[in-house]
Amino acid sequence: MGEAVRARAVPYRSAQVRTPGGRVLAQLPLERLERKAGRPELLISRPYLIDALLARLDALGEVTVRLGENVTDPAALADGYDLVVGADGINSAVREAWFGSGSGPRKVGSVAWIGIADLDSAVHGETWGRGRFFGLTPIEAGRTNWYAAVPEGTDAAGLRALFEGWHDPIPRILERGDPATWLRYEMRHLFPALPTFVHAGQAGKVALVGDAAHAMTPNLGQGACTALLDAEALTRAVTHHGRLALPAALRAYDRERRRTAQRTALASRTLHRIVSTERTWLRDTAARLLPG
Repeated sequence: MGEAVRARAVPYRSAQVRTPGGRVLAQLPLERLERKAGRPELLISRPYLIDALLARLDALGEVTVRLGENVTDPAALADGYDLVVGADGINSAVREAWFGSGSGPRKVGSVAWIGIADLDSAVHGETWGRGRFFGLTPIEAGRTNWYAAVPEGTDAAGLRALFEGWHDPIPRILERGDPATWLRYEMRHLFPALPTFVHAGQAGKVALVGDAAHAMTPNLGQGACTALLDAEALTRAVTHHGRLALPAALRAYDRERRRTAQRTALASRTLHRIVSTERTWLRDTAARLLPG
């Protein structure tokens, strides 16, 4: 499905970190990453990615996808199935059923607003202010994806006020945009980190992937990426070990993905604290020292 994803993705070749007045603090090393990888970084909207995944499953003809299902008894899923995969998000019912309630969602004190603006922006990257930040990324011709992180309790009017006077096109996007089309959510992460992503006992064989296993703040833009890496690693482990050796497959999956994913989650939380700080002078000085 790589061809389908690339057909809808857009290259991300230039991005900066700026002050509210527009001064560049740092250049993100996207060109260096492109030279190293031999291809540019690609961005794709989540609906397009989901469409590509569903189309690929439909083409295989061996997978039944039922949308909108409401599972009231996750433990019952183990009856008659070799493996239960908990991919049900930060409030995972599968995680609670098999791994208990010791780990759960924790707020970070910020809310995120996201939307799509009907304009092409010459500016991409993030703008860092005092206790708040705003991001812009390309999405497709004539449209720009935007996101903002602000203190809890900020409504749409407050959002506009917090970014009034910032560099173009930030105020223009918020003034022209329709708040009814914007999405607002509390920024949360999974805490504490799980000691394992898998269960292989009398009650069934279970693997957690994505936010169910390691929900993270969105600062690194790695939530969906790590979920896809989880799914690929789990598929590879099960394929290699086979249905009759699922415990070994689950151990291999946990060994490959847990520490890596949890390090990414920790890095994202750390970046959120840095970007959202009120001590902007120290943060901005450090940003200017970053290699481009």
